[in-house]
Amino acid sequence: DVWLIYRCIDCDNSWNFGIFERCNRRDIDPTLLAALERNDPALAHRHAFDVIALRNRIGRVEEFSDVSIHKRRLGDTGEAATVLEIQLGLEMPTSLRLDRLLAGELGISRSRLQALEERRLLIVDPDGAKALRKPTRAGIAIRIDLAGEADRQAIISAAGG
Repeated sequence: DVWLIYRCIDCDNSWNFGIFERCNRRDIDPTLLAALERNDPALAHRHAFDVIALRNRIGRVEEFSDVSIHKRRLGDTGEAATVLEIQLGLEMPTSLRLDRLLAGELGISRSRLQALEERRLLIVDPDGAKALRKPTRAGIAIRIDLAGEADRQAIISAAGG
């Protein structure tokens, strides 16, 4: 068995969150097993703050509304740029909706994002329709055509970090 042990800072009660229960050691990837056996801090942190797994197990989890965003500029962001392409990578799962994340990072409203999606100027792959209202996931690619938008350069600059 593999558990994370949570301890309440107020009452000192503890709760065990099962990562693997009644599982044969041979069924666990050897690299993962080695990390578990040495109590790897990064692995423990990833599981400890996996909000989706916790919510599936206990129902309600309070989350912080802020997230840390790290941006890297990969392509042309000059005056001629008209298309913004974003690839998301997440250190850990979150239930933060994609529209909230994008609106905050691009400095535009969620309703404007929805309007861009309705005009097929904003495309989310692989989730497609209604993806803006779903939780943000690793691997999502977003393409926004800003050719006709007066503030395209401001949006592209905001995205570039």
